[in-house]
Parts: sequence; C-alpha cells; structure tokens
Amino acid sequence: MTLRIGIVGTGWFAGKHADLLAATEDVEIAGIVGSSKNKGDVFGIRYDAPGYESVSDMADEQVLDAVYICVPPMAHGEIERELIGRGIPFLVEKPLGTDAELPQDVLGFMRLKSPDLITSVGYHFRYQDNVERLREALHPGRIGIATGMWMGDMPQAEWWRRQEKSGGQFIEQTTHIVDLLRHLAGEVEEVHAVYASRFPEEEWEQTNVHDIGTVTLKLKTGAVANISNTCVLPPGVGKAGLSFYTREGLWEWTSGHLKVTKVNEESVFAEESDPYEKQTKAFLHALRTGDTSGILSDYADACKTQEVTFAALQSALSGRSIKL
Repeated sequence: MTLRIGIVGTGWFAGKHADLLAATEDVEIAGIVGSSKNKGDVFGIRYDAPGYESVSDMADEQVLDAVYICVPPMAHGEIERELIGRGIPFLVEKPLGTDAELPQDVLGFMRLKSPDLITSVGYHFRYQDNVERLREALHPGRIGIATGMWMGDMPQAEWWRRQEKSGGQFIEQTTHIVDLLRHLAGEVEEVHAVYASRFPEEEWEQTNVHDIGTVTLKLKTGAVANISNTCVLPPGVGKAGLSFYTREGLWEWTSGHLKVTKVNEESVFAEESDPYEKQTKAFLHALRTGDTSGILSDYADACKTQEVTFAALQSALSGRSIKL
C-alpha cells in the first residue's frame, strides 16, 4: 500500500519532512501547499509533486492518506479544521498556535467531528534514545527540582520577531523544553513568569517579542522546575538543555548527549538516533495499521504543552501566578 501524503508549507521543516518521506518506500508526496500556487510548484519540483494554493484545493484534487502541516504559529486553525472535517490524519509542527484558545477550539472540533483521527505533533526530542533512557530511569516522585534553558540568537524570520505572529520565544522555541519536562516529570499545575526586553530593536527592526525570560513551574508531583530563555546572543552562540536533580543523582540532557552523575559514578551517552526519522516511522505505521502506540505526542497531548507555555506569557504580562 502506497501512502499519499500532502505537505502544507515550503520552509525548512517542510523540506526536512519531505526528504524523509521521499526516501521512504511506498510513500508518495501527493502535493505541496504554499502561500501561493507558484511557491508550491517550485518546492514540489524535486519531489515531482504539484503545487496548490490551499489545503481544500489539494484535498479536492488528490486522494490523501495524511497531511504534514509545517506553517508558522499564526497560520494554524483553518488548515487543521479543513483536514478534520474531511477525516484526513495529520502531523503538525509545533507550536499549535500563538495562544492556547485556538488549539483547544481545534481539539474540541476534532472530538466532535472525528474523535478517532490519527494525529502527531512535532515534538521530535521525545523520540531520542536518550529521552527514552531518561523515561526508564527517572521516577517523577524522586525529582526534587529541574532546570531548563533555550539560549540563542534572534531568528531572522520576520514573523518570529512579532509577538502576534510567533507567540514569543517561550511559545515558539522553548516549548520543546516544556514538553520534555511534562514527558519526563509529569504535569504542571502552576506557572509564574518574568519576561523583559533588554535590547528592543537595538539591532532588530520591527521586533516586539521579549528577548529574555525565566519561568518557574510547580508540578503536580510537588517538584519545582525553572526554565529560562533568551534570544540576545550573537548568531551561532547558544545552548539548550534540561537537567533533573534527584535523590539518585544528576541527569543532564542536551540534544547531543545525556550525562548522568551519581555517587562515585559518571556516565555520558552520546545521542546517535535520528528522532525525525523515528517520528516519521511511528506516524506512517499508525496510518498503515491504526496502531498509534508509537506516536509519542498527539494533538490532545500537545495542547497541554501549549497551555503551559501560554500560561507563562499570561503570567509575565499580568505579574501573577497562573494556576492550570
């Protein structure tokens, strides 16, 4: 059975997913939706796939087994509703929007129209071997505190620098760290954030996102976490990671390795897996068999991460803690 997959978007993530799909046996890229038909056509040349201006145009003309949604945060909503209404499964890149209300509305529509629809969300770090190693080793009840970070430079995309388009750094980038915290340590029940703009428009014109922030999160287990981010660093300088301080020792994760420190013992595990490849394999397996057990983040679960990241923005703007 050949799976026919459509793609919405023509940026880096769309290319990453398209290359993986094109290299997979019995998968055909059926169409590309761009911001214009011409952009879709140009992007689709290397995959021998036609371009379209809208999801509805592609779905009207093609028989689709699934669609990959790779668009900026402000572009979500109608795309998902169109696919849900037609019963077409989808994999959507994070974040799900610029706030928490839109994803909840989409989730409600899905539960009404197509409650069994197969979905996957692009929290690819969940598919790393080291994250699986952490899941097996960590016990949420034994975690005292966790610290995380996403420290980098200001992205070049114009939409990223506008709060109303990206949602800001914590929603658009640091969401990966929040999602891993939930995945590994359990759900969040309270959020308190402090954001600031240290260098507004000093080098970046038309920028209104905060460029520094720190967020304290209380987990339902009683553990506490702190996650900080910034985009003030120069290009090419930065780091991201998540550390757990437990009764058994210290666990320090980055995208490239996991370091475990215990009494008289230290181990380092290099990350050798391709999480995008594993994520794709799990989604395609679900489409073929209906077995969704390999999908580590579906739309409903990702809504919980979105709720936390948006609560942080609400807290920073209001100066008060937000209980979930």
